[in-house]
Amino acid sequence: MAGTALPSEAERTGLIAILLPDLRGGGVERVRTLLAREFLARGYRIEFVLLRAQGELLPDVPPGADIVDLRAGRFRAAFWPLVKYLRRRRPAALLAAMWPLTGLAVLAKRVAHSDCRLVVSEHNALSRTPTYQGWSGRAHRMAGALLYRLAAGVVCVSQGVREDIRASTGLSPDRMHVVYNPVRRAVALDRAVDADVLGWWKEGAARLIAIGSLKPQKDFSTLLQALALLRQTRAARLLILGEGTLRAELETLVSSLGLKDSVRMPGFVPDPYPYLAHADLFAISSAWEGLGNVIIEALVAGVPVVSTDCPSGPAEILENGKYGRLVPVRDPEALAAAMTEALDKAVDRDTLRRRGAEFSIERAADQYLALIDPGGSMLAQR
Repeated sequence: MAGTALPSEAERTGLIAILLPDLRGGGVERVRTLLAREFLARGYRIEFVLLRAQGELLPDVPPGADIVDLRAGRFRAAFWPLVKYLRRRRPAALLAAMWPLTGLAVLAKRVAHSDCRLVVSEHNALSRTPTYQGWSGRAHRMAGALLYRLAAGVVCVSQGVREDIRASTGLSPDRMHVVYNPVRRAVALDRAVDADVLGWWKEGAARLIAIGSLKPQKDFSTLLQALALLRQTRAARLLILGEGTLRAELETLVSSLGLKDSVRMPGFVPDPYPYLAHADLFAISSAWEGLGNVIIEALVAGVPVVSTDCPSGPAEILENGKYGRLVPVRDPEALAAAMTEALDKAVDRDTLRRRGAEFSIERAADQYLALIDPGGSMLAQR
C-alpha cells in the first residue's frame, strides 16, 4: 500500500479504488486489470483493494497501481477492514464488482461516512446463480433493491444482465448502464505454447478449443458429449483451458466417453491467444453467462465460434448468429451439429476480428469514467 498518512486533497481527487475478492484468473479480474491500465494512462491513480492479495492475475496488475490486502478470509470479515480503508485512504471513487461484495461496499461507504463516488458492476445474470435461489435468493434481491439505490451507478455487462437485475431488484432502468467488457488485443500470437500440447493438438484432427473455469456454469459436460458425437464422423481434438472444482468429475466423463486421447485440460493459462492462434473452432457450452469475454477473445483472434444461446451475452456478442452459431443450452446433438457445420464452412476471419475489435478497452474506459468521474473533475482538481 502506498503510505499510511492521510492523503492530501490533490492525491485523493485522482484516486480510484478497485474492490475485488482477489485476482484469480477470471473474466471480471481480467477486465479490472485492463481498466486499471487504461485509467493509469489517462492520469488517474489506482489501488486494487483485495479481500485477499492472491490469484493467478496478480502479475497482471499494471505498473503504477498499488495493492491493498484487507486480509479477510470471508466477505463478512472484510467489512470493517474496508471501512477503515475508506476512512484512511479516502479514495475519490470506488469501483466494486460482484454481489455480495457490491452490497458490502455500499454499507461500508455509509458507515465510513465516505464521500467517494461508488459505482457497482454486475457480471452475471444473478437469477441464474445458485445463491439467488430459494429464500436466500429472495433476501439477496431485497438487499440489492435497497443497496443499489445508494450507488452512483450500476454497470451491467450486457443487456441481458441489465434486464435480469431490473427484474430482480426493481431498479429504475435509468440507474443501470450497459458497458460491454473489453478484452485484450491479440498480441504476440506466435508466443511459445506448450510444445507437447501443441504437438498433440495438431496431429491431423480438427482443433477445438474451449476456455473457462471448470465449474457448473460452464457446463463442459455438454461440450464433451457433443465432442463424442462429432468424433463419430470426423477426427477432432478438444483443448480446454481452465481450472476448477469439477476437474475430477470431467476427467471421469472424458474416460467414460472414450475421449482420453481426444481431450486435454492443461489448466489455467494466463494468455490464451497463442493457443487460439492454432485453433480451428472455439466452442462455449455455458448454461448461463453475464457476457462471455472468451467469445470476444476468440473473435479478436479470428476464430469461428459456436456458442450456447444462454442468458445472457453470447447472442449480443454474435448479433444473434451473424458472427457465430448459436445453439440451445444443454443440447449435445445441436452443439455437435453446429460444430460440424462450422468446421465445414469457410469463414472470413477478418470480419470476426473486426467484430472483436469493437469491444475495445478505450470504449469501456470512456463509459466507466462517465460514471466514476463525470466531467473529469477528479483530474481537474489535481
